[in-house]
Order: sequence, then structure tokens, then C-alpha cells
Amino acid sequence: MRIAVPDLVSNSYFPSVAAIELGFFQKQGMDVELDMVFPVGRAMEALRDGRIDFVAGPAHATLSAFPGWQGATLLAALAQHTFWLLVLRSSLEVSPGDVSALKGLRIGAAPGPDAALRRLLAEAGIDPARDGVELGPVPGSGAAGVSFGIHAAQALEDGVIDGFWANAMGAEVAVQSGVGKVVLDPRRGVGPSAARDYTFAALVTTGRLIEDSPDKAEGAVRAVVEAQQTLRADPSRAVGIGQRLFPDGEAALIESLVRRDAPYYSAAISPDSVASLNDFCRNIGLLNGDASYEQVVATQFSHLWSGQ
Repeated sequence: MRIAVPDLVSNSYFPSVAAIELGFFQKQGMDVELDMVFPVGRAMEALRDGRIDFVAGPAHATLSAFPGWQGATLLAALAQHTFWLLVLRSSLEVSPGDVSALKGLRIGAAPGPDAALRRLLAEAGIDPARDGVELGPVPGSGAAGVSFGIHAAQALEDGVIDGFWANAMGAEVAVQSGVGKVVLDPRRGVGPSAARDYTFAALVTTGRLIEDSPDKAEGAVRAVVEAQQTLRADPSRAVGIGQRLFPDGEAALIESLVRRDAPYYSAAISPDSVASLNDFCRNIGLLNGDASYEQVVATQFSHLWSGQ
């Protein structure tokens, strides 16, 4: 079986990576390989077309390939809340949480994650065209094997962009180099409060897989939950994974990022989070009308979220 992530060198979807690398899928009798498929919309298309079995990605991106939640479902949350951060050049005089400071700047954001930043700007009364915000992919970020966040951090250092919206790994690289500073971190309350629950990292599969192989869907949830519990209890378990999969610099950072994210490692998906997710998807044009909690979430596996 195959699971796709849109960014490998990242903390964003790390519980799914850890579930493979720490042997928890194997413990469930599943031979699972990891693929990096960027951008996330392409990963969702691969899921739809049967080329992969699971996607670890932002929940809202599911709708890019499965309109109206038809044919796909969320098995579990990988982590709670919107997980991207906005980093700006450290030389800019900007206070944390100041959305208006983005006016006139060049901001890098990957397809999929960019929807969250665009909505955040709209709710702050900022129109990118009117206010001169250049928002889009970083040149070169679409090349095979490129980690968007790491690439964006380098583009910031090179002066190609003024800031970027990406995972905490990219943000940490920019901050530690001295070239960037975090201005928005919705998960931790830095920025507009509504942005905290636009979306979340989730494990996504198809209704077809659940119907044909419910044991595999159950095994995937169990594997992810065990990975979350393990990382919460001992974030140092991330070190070996980073050393195997990441460049040296990013491998040295993953433990601290997992330690910081560990409080959000919960597989539970609440009705409130789905309501917020659907509201966000309507506002960005990905969803017409509404979708019930049972349409969005594979509730038959919800008893597994607690790891009991």
C-alpha cells in the first residue's frame, strides 16, 4: 500500500511518516510505502485515481479531487488546528499578528496551503490585487523532491520573496538562520482567531478502500494513533526518523519541532472542527452547501482515536 505526503521534510504530517518508520503499520500487518507527491492537489488526484491508498495532508484539500466529499473520507486527524506559519524577513518592522503588514509584499505559498492565507487576508480586509500582495508559488518549488518550506526559506534568504506561508520546519530554518521571523502562527493564537480552525492535518482515504478493505482502514488509524502516542510520550523518537529521511540540518531540528507539536497530536475529529472546516471550504469555493459530519468523517473508526 502507498501513502502520499505533499512535503516530506516537514513536521506537518510527521505522525504518518513515523507510523511507517517506527513499524506501526507493519505491526498491523500492512506493508506501506511513503511517496512525496506535490502539490497536495496532485496527491488527492492520485488517491482518487487509485494510484495511492492514503494521503496525509490538509483536510480541506480533499475537496480538490472529491467534490462534495463524494468518494473520500477523513480517517483521523494527524494533528489539531491550522498548522502553517507566516514568516517575514527579519529586517521588516512587523509586530507578531499584524496582518496589515503584508501589504505590498511578495509572499510564497504552495497550492493548497495558499487558500488558508488568502482567506485570512480576506477576513482582515486585505485584497491582494488592491493592496499589492503578490501571493503564489516560490519559483522552483515544483521540482521533483523539493520541500516547499525549506525551498521557501532559501528563497527568503536570497531575496526572491519577502515572506512565506509554510510548515514549521521551513519557518524554523529561516528563524535560526536569522533571515526570518514568525509573524503569524494561528495554531498558537498569533493572528486572527478564526484562522486557527480553517483546516487540520488529516489521514484521508477513499470510500472504496473502506468498503473493500475495512481492516486496512482500521489498521491505518491504529498505526497513526500509536505513532502519535509514542511521539507525545518521547519526542526523541523523531531523531532516528529525521536522520534516515531528512538532510542533516533539518534532521537536527525535527525533535524540537515534534516536541513543540506534541500537544496537538490527537486523532480525534470533532463535529465543531468539521463545521469550521466546511465553513472554510465554502468561503474559498471548494464546497457548495453543507456536508454532514458523517459524510466527512469515517465515524466507524472513531472509537480507535483514543488508542484504547
